[in-house]
Amino acid sequence: MTAIQHLCIDGVPSWVVIDDDGAAHPLGCSLAELLAEPGTVRDRVDAGLASPAFEVGDAVVLPPVDVQEVWAAGVTYRRSRDGRMEEATDASPYDRVYEAQRPEIFLKATAGRVVTDGDDVGIRADSGWDVPEPELGLVLDAAGGIAGYVVGNDMSSRSIEGANMLYLPQAKFYDRACALGAWIVPAWEVDASALAISVSIERGGAEVFSGTTSTDQLHRAPQDLAAWLYRAVTFPHGAVLLTGTGVVPDTDFTLRENDVVSIAIEKVGALRNRVVVVGSGEFEGEQG
Repeated sequence: MTAIQHLCIDGVPSWVVIDDDGAAHPLGCSLAELLAEPGTVRDRVDAGLASPAFEVGDAVVLPPVDVQEVWAAGVTYRRSRDGRMEEATDASPYDRVYEAQRPEIFLKATAGRVVTDGDDVGIRADSGWDVPEPELGLVLDAAGGIAGYVVGNDMSSRSIEGANMLYLPQAKFYDRACALGAWIVPAWEVDASALAISVSIERGGAEVFSGTTSTDQLHRAPQDLAAWLYRAVTFPHGAVLLTGTGVVPDTDFTLRENDVVSIAIEKVGALRNRVVVVGSGEFEGEQG
């Protein structure tokens, strides 16, 4: 499987193409440069694969973005709609947005706030009810076309969002709230219409939650979500759009510090992160 990866090699951030045998080849440009010219993406990736492979040594894996913002869509699976309605003081808007033409889309992270496989993900110190959200991520070019796919975790504070839907930015946007897998799989390598998505949470070495879904349960087409994002916002160097979650733990479950979250998406990759507490303050409500 071909993949695009962001590595720090001898202290220098570098973009490489990984071939079917796991060998690294120079991509020859940054992700921003690649996505800035939609019509050349496949040719540039193929050109990278045709260049000589090289040893990456003790390279450090970096998040698979350079300047791209990460956005996210919500209430795109029926289970996500139900989960939002479970936590909300007023559930009706979530039911309406699930059926509406216009989707819910929000800013999830700037590039510098994204973490990747092996890094820590965060739960807020002032939240008492927190969950991961395993999601297929769309890597979009400057024209809004899907250039690739990436594994995503849209960490979420259900206590903050459930208290008042106007608190959504605080529930979704904070340090270490967005994790992306270690590589991007080019769109022409994957049929994303029915990919299995799984999540497992370990605590003290034992599994305390697991769940599965499939992208064939998405209520909205990925390209349609991308078109809505690009309607009035320009992304000259591309963007990442998380497509929503179909796995939501029951209301009696919350993440705890040192839990380990593992996410896998068929044909796209895997993501594993330990949970840490970020920020200050104390939670002043009740879970659920």
